[in-house]
Amino acid sequence: QVQLVESGGGLVHTGGSLRLSCAASGRTFNSYAMGWFRQAPGKEREFVAAIRWSVGNAYYADSVKGRFTISGDKAKNTVYLQMNSLKPEDTAVYYCAADRMGNSALYYYTARGYDYWGQGTQVTVSS
Repeated sequence: QVQLVESGGGLVHTGGSLRLSCAASGRTFNSYAMGWFRQAPGKEREFVAAIRWSVGNAYYADSVKGRFTISGDKAKNTVYLQMNSLKPEDTAVYYCAADRMGNSALYYYTARGYDYWGQGTQVTVSS
């Protein structure tokens, strides 16, 4: 059994910053990639950012480019999301995900690319 646990969410004002963390525990596995998704009330879950270890590339949704930075440690199956210049529209539950099967090579921007998911952490940005 693999668990992904997110932390670091909270309430900030517009323009503020937060750093989310996600760590895997339980059965060990090799991940091809890890990513972050978010879901706002009444909306579908959407891609935020991903990092593919083998190529060392990071990918971002257009809405967060230049404001969010993803980083992590492949050996520890740990990933971080530094969020700066936060806006009210960033308010959502943020989910961490890990790819064990390699599907993120094609589908890093969709849920299809990931096999494990965290429970989510709430981020609220007040105006």
